[in-house]
Amino acid sequence: MEIKLEETTNKGAFFILQDGIRAAEMTFSKAGQSLIIIDHTEVSDALRGKSAGKQLVAAAVQHARDHGLKILPLCPFAKSVFDKVPEYGDVLDR
Repeated sequence: MEIKLEETTNKGAFFILQDGIRAAEMTFSKAGQSLIIIDHTEVSDALRGKSAGKQLVAAAVQHARDHGLKILPLCPFAKSVFDKVPEYGDVLDR
């Protein structure tokens, strides 16, 4: 699965296209220059059980590491991934 990123000046989304439509998406808002707030994750039935949501969170973590950002996961799904994967703690906004 290829994960893509789209951004504007104050928000963005990581997403997976399947047959030309967004089959999974995780949206975020930007708070200043160094914080992104994950606010929603949605995965279509076609990708359920294929770890698409976890892959979206992993992409956000890598993006944060690459750009010196912190992440505040307000989305319950994203928060649960952060709780289960202590290796993501370096980008977690505490």
